Amino acid sequence: MLAETYPDARCELDFTNPFQLLVATVLSAQTTDKRVNTVTPTLFAAYPDATALASADREKVEQIIQPTGFFRAKTDSVLKLSQALVERYDGQVPGRLEDLVTLPGVGRKTANVVLGDAFGVPGITVDTHFGRLARRFAWTVESDPVKVEHEVGAIFPKKDWTLLSHHLIWHGRRICHARNPACGACPVARLCPAYGEGPTDPAKAAKLVRTEGRA
Repeated sequence: MLAETYPDARCELDFTNPFQLLVATVLSAQTTDKRVNTVTPTLFAAYPDATALASADREKVEQIIQPTGFFRAKTDSVLKLSQALVERYDGQVPGRLEDLVTLPGVGRKTANVVLGDAFGVPGITVDTHFGRLARRFAWTVESDPVKVEHEVGAIFPKKDWTLLSHHLIWHGRRICHARNPACGACPVARLCPAYGEGPTDPAKAAKLVRTEGRA
């Protein structure tokens, strides 16, 4: 039902290769994909690959990514990440989870985003939206992202993991909000154990629906 509701569900970060997606995902922490997409064209025009970014001037990078927030820490992450790619992987992003998570600033969530969307390797991306919906749907009671990933992964065929992640994240951004979910406008309301956490009146719920993801 969520697949029918969001047939265009995909990663909302703009990228053209694995390196760009990896950096953009690191920058997306605690900000919106939309905001990241406003700075990455400038960043990648100046530093198109890991080799270029690894030797970049820190102040220039900070200036470019400042709108994403926490820009000093994020600059540190993308510089160290790029340096590690150059030193360990000839500047190329590895296509295995166990390699990706050894990179500075890269956890399982970021690794699964890159695997699923840049390499076509099935992965479950447990961000705040995915975790919240998995618990509301009673697929898990866990709050630890790794436990959520494994429990939900056991329910669904591996080939569906990447799109499942997108469908839940899109639904979380548009309808099933953390506060005031739009229950009365939800396509899976009749199946949801958490129905009623938000307004069930269709008119009130409709006002809460976002037409695009903002977080």
